[in-house]
Amino acid sequence: MARPLTIGQVAKITGMTAKTIRYYEAIGIVPAPRRGLSGYRHYDAAGVDRLRFIRRARSLGLPLRRLKTLTETLNGSVPRRPLRPRLLVLVREELTAVQQRIGDLELLRQELRLVSRRMRAGATAHRTGPCRCLETAP
Repeated sequence: MARPLTIGQVAKITGMTAKTIRYYEAIGIVPAPRRGLSGYRHYDAAGVDRLRFIRRARSLGLPLRRLKTLTETLNGSVPRRPLRPRLLVLVREELTAVQQRIGDLELLRQELRLVSRRMRAGATAHRTGPCRCLETAP
C-alpha cells in the first residue's frame, strides 16, 4: 500500500481546503479516515478519489444534501444500490434547473436591453422630477 496522505496533502491534490474536507467529514459526506498514532488523519487513494468525485459534483452544482444521499451508498451506511442511475437523475435535475435559470436570465437580459434603449432615447430630454426610467412601459 502507498504511504497514507495527510489532510494538507489531500487538500493540495484535490484542490479543496482542509477546512472543507473536515466539513465534509463532519456532515457525513465522506467517512472519517483512519488516524495515525499522532491523531492525524491518514487518507488512502480511495479517500482521495472520493473527495475528487465530490469536488467535481459540487463544481457541477449538485447540492450537498443530495450528494450525501449518494455517498452514503459508497460509505456502506445504506444498502448497496447502483450509484450511476441515481447520479444520472441528479445530473438531469441540475441540468433542468440550469436551463430554467438560463431562461430566466435571458428574460432579464431582454428587460435590461429595453430599459437601456428607453434610457438612451430619453437621454436628450432634460426632465425634472423623479426618474421613471426603470418603470415598465405601458
